[in-house]
Order: sequence, then structure tokens, then C-alpha cells
Amino acid sequence: MTDYANTPGGKRWARKEKYKIKFEQILGDYNNCLIVSIDNVGSLQMQKVRIALRGKATMIMGKNTMMRMIIKEAAAKNPKLEALQQHVRGNVGLVFTNEDLKKIRAIIVEFKTPAAAKSGTLAPTDVFVPAGPTGMDPGQTGFFQALNIPTKIVKGAVEIINEVHLIKAGDKVTSSAVALLSKLNIQPFFYGIKVATCYENGSVFPSAILDITEADLFAKFFNGVSKITAISLAARVPNALTLPVYLANGFRKLLALSQSTAYKFKEADDFFAKGAAAAKAAPAAAAAAAPAKGAPAGGDKKGAPAKEDKKKKEEVVEEEEDVGGGFDMFG
Repeated sequence: MTDYANTPGGKRWARKEKYKIKFEQILGDYNNCLIVSIDNVGSLQMQKVRIALRGKATMIMGKNTMMRMIIKEAAAKNPKLEALQQHVRGNVGLVFTNEDLKKIRAIIVEFKTPAAAKSGTLAPTDVFVPAGPTGMDPGQTGFFQALNIPTKIVKGAVEIINEVHLIKAGDKVTSSAVALLSKLNIQPFFYGIKVATCYENGSVFPSAILDITEADLFAKFFNGVSKITAISLAARVPNALTLPVYLANGFRKLLALSQSTAYKFKEADDFFAKGAAAAKAAPAAAAAAAPAKGAPAGGDKKGAPAKEDKKKKEEVVEEEEDVGGGFDMFG
């Protein structure tokens, strides 16, 4: 490191040189990074986040121009860093890690502090004023009237009749709303570090991608497979997706021919044998599930067969005969 001790502004240049060496080492040690927004975040809150990330990730802050310059120089050796350089804009910081980005993000966003509304700022979330007593004297009704909040006087105090949507997310906070929230001692907002963008070994993507689970990917994949299968069936295009459907339809037609003619084959005999066994087992299962008290499960007081058992038996037989539903997703 160059010695700047005897030069004008030497301490400042020494700090910059030390910062550059540290940043270059971080860029070489880590492959993943979270680009975070630190608007409205205090120093104490930042310190708590740094302590929680200790041993898992490294957070680095600094002037954007200097960070971009260091990243640009490092990109000469590692071209993947060029994607990271473009996103160093605004009031941001960089959290470098080699661990799972989703876990690191969960640690970062955990730390939030309540904050009062400030006039002229954009509301990050909706603000609701709950119904009920406010503890304010009747002379304070002017605040409620200015904001079109219906009130009534109960036991010498102002009471809000219904819950009120005072501020919508994205709208500017008015001075009247700030005054009312202050009098009600309501701190409606929570501020914390927000993860805006993720960098992973040269790829940059929004942080919302981290919320996609493996189940979501499988659901999207199979939804696409179903649509391709439907299109292929409609267009009569045979492929790996439509072949099981064609085979199932063909087998169903063979079963129908076997049942209506004297022609038999092993697969049909096995299928009908299983159907008959299921039909015989249905009344016994219904009898076992029937309550001990009351009429017998198999019939009425005179011993006549129950209509429900007969209906269930017919349904079982019909289900076994109609095999298309088990194979054809579109039939």
C-alpha cells in the first residue's frame, strides 16, 4: 500500500487505498451478492444487521463512483462482474456471500424499525386508522373532519365509528394525516434494508426470483406439459405425450368389444376380475363402517337390501367399466 502520510490529504488517500484493497479482496472471495437499498435505515439498525451476518456474509458500503470504479477494474480479470457494476445506483449497499441467497436475504429483512409518518414522503404501505375511542377531547374533531373521518362523541371523548383507510400505498403523506397519526400515537411504517437485486456468479435477477420454490417450478412445468398434450391431441400429432392417451383409448375400446362379444383375452379377464372383486368388497366395507346403533347396515328392519348399498355397488361396477378416466387426462 502506498504511503500517503506526508502528502496533502494523506489520511484520506490512505483510507481510500485501504478501502480499495478490501473491496478487491471481497470481489475475489465471493461469487454471490445482494444489492440492497438502505433508505431510511439508521446506523444502529445497520450495525445489528452486520452482527447477524457475521460469518455468513460481508456488507460493504461506500460512494457509488468509487465502488463502480473498483468493480470495473476487477472486471478486467473477471468479466462476470460487469453485470454487477451496472446496478450500483442510488442509495445502495452490497452484501457478498457464498451461501444461499435466500437465507441471507431472510436475515437482512428481519430487522425492521417502526417509524412515524413524515409529510411529503411516499407511503410504502397502506395506513388504516382503527375504529374506537381516541382519547381526544371534542375540540379536536377538526382533524377528523378535514380527513372525512366519521366520528361521534362518547363520554366526552371523540370516537371513530368505522375503520378508515387513511393513506394508500404510494400516495404522498399529507400534513393533516401526519398530525392525526401523531395525536393518536400511531407509527404506521416499518423501515428496513430492502433487497432489490441479486447477483449470482455473473447472473443478475430480481430478488422476487428467490421466492420461487421447487414446487412452483414443477407446477409450471407440468402446466406446460398439459397444454402441449392438449394441443397435440387436438392436432392429432403423435408424440411421447399423446402416446399414453392413444394406448389408453385403444385398450378401452378392446374392453368394450370383449364385453359385448364372446372374444376374451387375458388383460380383459384380469380387469373384469378385479372389478368383480371390488364390487363384492364394497358391501362388506359399507357394513363395517355403519354405526352400531340403529337399523342394520345391509338393509331395513325387515331385512330388505339397502338402496344405498345397491347404488354403491352399481357405481363401483360403472367406474371399473369406464377406464378412460384413469388414463385419458382430456377425455
